[in-house]
Amino acid sequence: MPTSSQPLPQLVVLLTLNAQDCWADRSPLHEAAAQGRLLALKTLIAQGVNVNLVTINRVSSLHEACLGGHVACAKALLENGAHVNGVTVHGATPLFNACCSGSAACVSVLLEFGAKAQLEVHLASPIHEAVKRGNRECMEILLANNVNIDQEVPHLGTPLYVACTYQRLDCVKKLLELGANIDHGQWLDTPLHAAARQNSVEIIHLLIDYGANLKCRNAQGKSALDLAAPKSGVEQALLLREGPPTLSQLCRLCVRKCLGRACHQTIHKLYLPEPLERFLLYQ
Repeated sequence: MPTSSQPLPQLVVLLTLNAQDCWADRSPLHEAAAQGRLLALKTLIAQGVNVNLVTINRVSSLHEACLGGHVACAKALLENGAHVNGVTVHGATPLFNACCSGSAACVSVLLEFGAKAQLEVHLASPIHEAVKRGNRECMEILLANNVNIDQEVPHLGTPLYVACTYQRLDCVKKLLELGANIDHGQWLDTPLHAAARQNSVEIIHLLIDYGANLKCRNAQGKSALDLAAPKSGVEQALLLREGPPTLSQLCRLCVRKCLGRACHQTIHKLYLPEPLERFLLYQ
C-alpha cells in the first residue's frame, strides 16, 4: 500500500491500475479524453489504466470525451469496456454530454454501443438538452431511436415546449413535422404559452398553423394572449389568428390527424397533386 509520503501522481496511478471501482479527481485519462488526445489516451489504456475510473462526482473519461465531442476518443474507450450508461452525481450520462456538445457522431457511437436513448425522468434528459441547445441533428438521431417525442420532464416540459422556450425554430419545425403533440408542454402550460413569453412571432405562427389551441389556459388561468407583451408583434399575431381557421386549414389539420404521427411519410404515398402535397406538408 502507498504511504502518505508518496507523491499524488503515484497514488493516482496505483488507484488506476488496481481498483475496479475507484475514483480520482481528474486522472491523466480524463485529461486525454477531455482534450481529444487519442494517442495519449490509447497509450494510457495499453498501460493498464482503468477506463472506468471516475472522479468524486462520478465523471468518467467517456463523459469527458463526449462533452468535448471527441468521437475517436469515445470509441476507443467504449471498445475497451467503458461503461456506456455511466451516471454522474448530477444525473448526466455520456449520451447527455454528447447532446450537450452537439456531437451527432458521439451520439451515434454511444447508441451503437448500447446507450439508453430514453432515460428515467430523474436523470438528465439527452433529447431535452439537444433541443435546448438547438442541436437538431442529435435530436433527430434520438427520435429515430424511439425516444418519446412528447416525454415531459417535470422541470422542463416536453421537447417542443423546450424548443419554444429557447426559441429553437429549426427544432420546433422538425418536432411538429414528426408529429409532436401541439398542446403538450409543461403541465397546463402549452408550447404556445412558452412562445408568447419569449416574443417569438415566427414560432407563434408556426404553432397556430399546426393547430395550436389559442384558448388553452395555464395553471394561472392565462391564455397565450394574456402573456403577450402589450402592442408587441406576438400580441398582434395572436389577435390576427384569433378568429375561426380557414376551411383549407381545417381540412389540412383533419387529413394530418387521420394519417397520424407518420403523416409526413404517408402523404407521399397518396399520389396527390404536388401543390396539395406541399400544402399538407407545410412546404
